[in-house]
Parts: sequence; structure tokens; C-alpha cells
Amino acid sequence: MSDVIVSVEAVEEVRPVELAADVLDEQLIGQLVDRARASGLQLTGEGGLLQQLTKMASRGMV
Repeated sequence: MSDVIVSVEAVEEVRPVELAADVLDEQLIGQLVDRARASGLQLTGEGGLLQQLTKMASRGMV
């Protein structure tokens, strides 16, 4: 049987840069609106982004 040597090194924990939740929310909303506009999707009205998000939220998908 052979011996196995394992070494353990201390590793500094890396934490992601924390942004305020409201900044992240604004960025996410901006991205959603930009993508909807780029694809020709209306923001409001029948079949629009707002209606789709509302349906998703009511179904617990978000």
C-alpha cells in the first residue's frame, strides 16, 4: 500500500462585488425593456412584456 500526502492551504474567501438591490433592479428592468424593444415586443397591452411578466408572477414563476 502507498501513502498519500494531502496538503491544505489557507485560501482567501472571494466575495462578489455587492451592489445595492435597487441598482440591480434598475439594471435588470432596463435589460428586459431593451430586449423587448429589440425584438419588437410591446411593453404594454395584449401580449406585451408587462402582461407576460404579470402572468409569470401570478403563476409563481418569478
